Amino acid sequence: MSTRLITIFGGSGFIGHHLVGRLAAEGHQIRLAVRDTEKAARLMTQGNVGQVVGVQANIRNQASVERAVAGADIVINLVGLLYEAGAQKFNAVHEDGAARVAATAKAAGASQLVHMSALGADAKSASKYAHTKAVGETAVLAAFEGATIIRPSVVFGADDNFTNKFAALSSISPVMPLLDGGKNLMQPVSVEDLAEAIAKIVLNSDYQGKVWEFGGPDALALSDIIEIIEKVTKQSSIVLPMPEGLMNMMGFFMGLYPGKPMLTTDQVRLLKSDNVLSGECSGFAELGILPKTFAPACLQHLTRFQKGGGYSELHA
Repeated sequence: MSTRLITIFGGSGFIGHHLVGRLAAEGHQIRLAVRDTEKAARLMTQGNVGQVVGVQANIRNQASVERAVAGADIVINLVGLLYEAGAQKFNAVHEDGAARVAATAKAAGASQLVHMSALGADAKSASKYAHTKAVGETAVLAAFEGATIIRPSVVFGADDNFTNKFAALSSISPVMPLLDGGKNLMQPVSVEDLAEAIAKIVLNSDYQGKVWEFGGPDALALSDIIEIIEKVTKQSSIVLPMPEGLMNMMGFFMGLYPGKPMLTTDQVRLLKSDNVLSGECSGFAELGILPKTFAPACLQHLTRFQKGGGYSELHA
């Protein structure tokens, strides 16, 4: 197999951390296109000397995107927002930025484009996140014919912003307010399984140019997900069903906090819909991957939220 140059936008993020090593192990050159190259530096050890390098890029800036894709055989766009902050707006990143990466990669002669979308992408959604993800898909396919679209459900793993958020909340509060009691369904997918799937798609032309949906084997209510998390953290919280109006009020005020907000009004809108596989697209089965279940055995990264940081039994 020939060595190829793969540019990964957002490669220093949560999913990128797991994907870079997998692709580097196949012998490919990896160029991490990131806003902060210091974050990319931590991933350079996942390959041989000079195999993994970082380059400053912002998908909102045309010149930096051109530099990042120059000479690349494959371009992967993992950039996405969970909330808006400053110039980082949903439409600027999920729509305009995605289209810019796709069009520039095409013009630069890249043979393959992989675009990260989301399972909840829906042009009719009231959520800006879901709406712009869907519009971004359309823009990408228009700019780069034969692009591959990846739609994962919520992704979990050691550094995620999903299980860690709920574990942190349950460790400080005896009450867990959830929209309508957390009845909405999700299919949490392991970041290791997702990275393996993306790598297989990138490395096999038969898998490219399709829309893929990835989710875990079980559709779980959010309230059940929190219960599983609390089995690991050994915490206990009471689910408090909240009407949409009060949840929106919480999201508004929590969204004003500096840094990563625990909740925003847009995330409340997302919680009104299930986040499960449609059954209309290819998935893990076609790739021969048996996805991990969302179970305590797969959530040991959350033991740090136990009282005593998970070390109490060692000092008993």
